[in-house]
Amino acid sequence: MILGTVPEAVVWAIYFAPVISFLVIVALHRAPWFQDDWAGRITIAAIGIAWLASLWALDSAIGNDGESLAFAPHAWVTLFTLDVTVGVHIDGLSGIMVFVVTSVSLLVQVYSVGYMEGDRGVSRYFASMSLFTAAMLGLVLSSSLLQLFVHWELVGLASYLLIGFWFDRPSAAAAAKKAFIVTRFGDFAFLLAVILIWSKTGLLDIAAINELAVAGGIGAAVLTGFTLGLFSGAIGKSAQFPLHIWLPDAMEGPTPVSALIHAATMVVAGVYLIARFFPSFEAAPAQVLDLVAYTGGFTALLAASLGIVQTDIKRVLAYSTISQIGYMVMALGVFGFVAAIFHLFTHAFFKALLFLGAGSVNHATGTFDMRRMGGLRSYMPITYWTFVIGSLSLAGVFPLAGFWSKDEILLDAWKHEKVLFVAGALVAGMTALYMFRAIFMTFWGEYQGGEGSDDD
Repeated sequence: MILGTVPEAVVWAIYFAPVISFLVIVALHRAPWFQDDWAGRITIAAIGIAWLASLWALDSAIGNDGESLAFAPHAWVTLFTLDVTVGVHIDGLSGIMVFVVTSVSLLVQVYSVGYMEGDRGVSRYFASMSLFTAAMLGLVLSSSLLQLFVHWELVGLASYLLIGFWFDRPSAAAAAKKAFIVTRFGDFAFLLAVILIWSKTGLLDIAAINELAVAGGIGAAVLTGFTLGLFSGAIGKSAQFPLHIWLPDAMEGPTPVSALIHAATMVVAGVYLIARFFPSFEAAPAQVLDLVAYTGGFTALLAASLGIVQTDIKRVLAYSTISQIGYMVMALGVFGFVAAIFHLFTHAFFKALLFLGAGSVNHATGTFDMRRMGGLRSYMPITYWTFVIGSLSLAGVFPLAGFWSKDEILLDAWKHEKVLFVAGALVAGMTALYMFRAIFMTFWGEYQGGEGSDDD
């Protein structure tokens, strides 16, 4: 521990910095003297503060050997017999997550300043991005299940606003509604799980629920229903089969939004939820984790096969995300907790890099259709090499980050479920195939002329 134990106020600052950014932009953006580029600066400053605070939180979590730093919850409101409290929770898992969320979000906001320059509604864009980041940070830091659920829904709301940012486009409006409606199925099951566990145990504190489950204080039927409800919520948010259908259409939002959704916010929220309640999943009947593992493995295989036949570079990356999230879910199902979070960490950075590279290509060519590209490595060498590095990491090529995290997942699968090891190995090969196909179609060969912009 370099900086000493992080104070509770600093942990709250991680959350409230983007909240304040959102409120300031919403309050001032219609003022005649307010300039659109100020919204980007306010957002970057706020998330920069959150990032610095997250470094302290991560340092404290590491220095405490990953054990929880206990902060007393604060009374919020009483609803009938339910005393609702709010609080923050820092341990190894949440420490890593806040660092990932703030790091990727900060880089995406810096990129967005140039990408969204001259676009209509820039202030609305940065306000929504601040809300999106705050919602994900609130979800990760929550010490109460109800508090987590509220932020879970805020993540869904913010994604709806950002996917449908260009609401005057019918395709964008339809994609936003599709994402919002499809994820509601999983969210309803999540809500039922919250109601079930509170009605049977009287608990909403996350740590207390996990402790009671491990101690055998929750009946098998109740624990099965609770964990299946949580998993259903994760299936929706993390775009796992059969609720994966919303994510490819979510490409209708601005490309930096796609980078943030896929790398560090909405789709990894489901993985975080399973990981946060992993002791409860372990205490549940074995069939629950079997279902988790095989759902993740099947989703990874299905999405990888779909990624091979896409011609839109963002859709290739979208199916790649579904597949890689499936990898993480599969890892959790075969008791690979560390491997899953390790892959979440590495995936966040190389997937954000790939999406931002796709945005750079779009700015140059006016299209996301790889059939209209080709030969761009000569004109865009920096974008080319960064895209190659991200692709190599995603493909699991030694010695890049993706190699190490995928290796751990495959090792855990080999130990527990040989069938899933075979599936994981196939997915690894298919991932390399569709990413190198994307590189060759985009950057090699002859330039095919581009077309009218898909993203303006």
